[in-house]
Parts: sequence; structure tokens; C-alpha cells
Amino acid sequence: MKLFVSLLLLSTSLQAADSLDTFIEEQRPSLIQLYEHLHTHPELSFHEEKTSARMAGEIRKAGFEVTEKVGGFGVVAVLKNGLGRTVLVRTDLDGLPVREIGSVPYASKTTTKDDAGNEVSVMHACGHDMHMTCWIGAARALAASKDQWKGTLVFIAQPAEERGMGALAMIEDGLFQRFPKPDVCLALHCDSSLATGTFGFTSGPATASTDTVDIVVKGIGGHGAMPNLTKDPIVLASQIVLALQTIDSRELHPVEPVVITVGKFIGGTKSNIIPDKVELGLTVRTTSPETRKQVLDSIKRICRGLGIAAGLPENLLPEISLVGPGTPSLHNDPALTTRVTQVWADAFGKTSLVERKPTMAGEDFSRYTMTADKIPVFLAWLGTVAPEKIEQAKATGEILPSLHSPFYRPEPAPSISFGVKAMTLAVLNELKRE
Repeated sequence: MKLFVSLLLLSTSLQAADSLDTFIEEQRPSLIQLYEHLHTHPELSFHEEKTSARMAGEIRKAGFEVTEKVGGFGVVAVLKNGLGRTVLVRTDLDGLPVREIGSVPYASKTTTKDDAGNEVSVMHACGHDMHMTCWIGAARALAASKDQWKGTLVFIAQPAEERGMGALAMIEDGLFQRFPKPDVCLALHCDSSLATGTFGFTSGPATASTDTVDIVVKGIGGHGAMPNLTKDPIVLASQIVLALQTIDSRELHPVEPVVITVGKFIGGTKSNIIPDKVELGLTVRTTSPETRKQVLDSIKRICRGLGIAAGLPENLLPEISLVGPGTPSLHNDPALTTRVTQVWADAFGKTSLVERKPTMAGEDFSRYTMTADKIPVFLAWLGTVAPEKIEQAKATGEILPSLHSPFYRPEPAPSISFGVKAMTLAVLNELKRE
């Protein structure tokens, strides 16, 4: 079957098929081909030009009316089919600055310049290529079965999820004003620990809010043999790193989830020189606005207090700044979650559903519910690991590659088939509601 199929061919195929399964089986070769192409050609956040164009072309061939360059390289595809509900389905587009390690023929060898001008490798290490493929597959199936539903589909391909800024960019570019406003929003995300043929779900709080905090720890530099004549920012920065961990252990309720990770510590040029500056980079993860404010306020207090304790004057106290708008925590709407998971339980069996705890990872899919009327959203986790690999890992104690790992790759065929069917059924169920 050709990679590009017209809406007419799709419609004929689906009408002739006995089931959605048959249709997906017919589409699977072209979808796998699409997945491998996307995996081989990843692009960084806000640079998804070719990926965006490919998605626009694919979904246009399925019969959608397509608008490109919404919020950067975002794509909005609309398919109207009479009066009824409006359902939004999101995929993300961007890859990560990771060098892929693996021998599959479609492994990424892409390199590019990042926004700072550094040469970096690029990889779809978070499964966005799988998200896009399932998105196209579901779009094809729904476009080919218009006789089975009424309403409006809004399929969006979002840039810059990895930077937590793409959803906001699309919203600020008029997503909910220029296009039909959805009654519900749905999305899939790959899971690197769940077997193919299963889904993970969380009702209510599902992902954390994320903030990036930069701290400049100042000091008075000098000779390493004469520390008494300096104010050593490396010692002060080290004290700050350790003190920040007491926010979670001593300032918050013991069961309140929070993560404060110092991922960047840069200072000094030579072993016998005390520098005059150290740079710290933090990621801060919380699950409620109240805790977020408390943690950020505590970071400022600790940095200032330790600076004063070190004897620094006011003009040399640590400087703390938030980078970007951050990503709000995601709350899956309980009623929507129940409806979708019931559809999947009926279709795949209850054993296919795995209720999972909230993750401290961030997801800017959360922003689509942050409107005046609080549009319900639901993001589910798509199992992408061969079951035998999971069993082997359990038996040997091996740790499977996580998302963002250079070794992570979904199992293409079963992940695509399951993801396409699950999203198609979820959308159909929402469209058919009164």
C-alpha cells in the first residue's frame, strides 16, 4: 500500500473492512514507514520545520482542513462532520539533544546547532515520533469512518513540548479563538516501563509542575593558598546545594511530593584559583500551586541566608531567577478519565489498564485545560516495551532504558496498532456523547 493514501481510498478501505482492527492492519505498513522516517529525522524544540510540514501533509491527505505555523511550527487540522461535540487530539513534534545509541536501520544520526550555537545530536528519545504516528493513524481512521460519527475533530501538532512552551505558544496564537473550541482534549504519551498492549492512566493529578531556576553564587576570588582573603563561592554553592534538600525533608508535609535537583554546577578555571562566581541550575517539581510557591520562596530564603552567613555584602548575595514560564501540573479530568478507560477496558480487557501513580515529570498538555471554562483533558501512557523484555528485566534485575535515554526506542508495530485503535475508540466515544 502506498505511503500516501487519499481520503477516498481510506473511506473505501474502512467501509470494506469488518473492523477497525482490519483497517489498522492495512494501514500499519505505511504507518511504520512514517514512524521510521520521523525517528530518523528529529528536530529540536521550535525548529520542527520539516516535521511540521510532514504532519501537515499527512493529515491534509486524510481530508482535514490544515493551518500551519500556529505558535511557531504548530499545526491545527480540523475536520467538520455535522453538528455535535468537538474533540481535540494533540501530538508533540520535537526531539531532544541526545545522541542515539543503537543499531536499528532507522536510528537517528542527526546533528544540528542548538539555540546557544553548540553542535548537538538530536533524537526522539521521548517517543514523540510514536505520538505523531498514532495521531496520523487515528486521523486516518476517523476520517474514513465519518458515517459513524457527527461533530468536529481538531487535531493539533504542537511544537516545543520538551521546553514546556509549545502549548502556551499555540494558545497565545489564538488556538481557542481561531479554531473550534473543544469539549475535551486527549493525548497519548509513550511509557518506557509498560508492555505493549497496555495503558497507564492516572485520574486527577498526573504530572508535576516544572520550574527551571538559575542561581548565580557570587564571591571574592583569589589564590587557593590564601582562602582567608577571599569569599569562596564554591564552598557557598556547595552549602546551598545541600541546604536545598532540607526544603523537602524539613519544611513540607512528609507525603507532599517535591523534587529539587541541581543539574548544573559550574565554577572555576584552575585548581589553585578561587573564582568569583559559580552558576547553579535547578529543576523544581511540585504538584500544587501552594507547594510551588512555598518551595520557590524557600530557595530564595536559603540562598540569601547562607550568603549573609558567609559574610557577603548585599551587592554580592546570590541572584535567583526563574527561567521561562514553567509548566503547570497536569490534572486528568476524573469523569473523562473514567469514560475513556471504560471504553478501553471493554475493547482490550481490564488487564490492559494499569493505574499508575503521578509522575514528577512535566507535560505542558496541562495548559489546554487552563482556560476560563476549564476544558477537561486526559493524557494516557502508551506501553511501548516488548513483554518479554520486561519479564527478562524482572528476572535479571536489569534496568530498562527510560524516556530521554539514548537507548530508548518503542516497539513500532504493536505500539502503533494499539495506540491508533485506543485513540480512535476514545475519540469516537466522546463524539457520540449527548
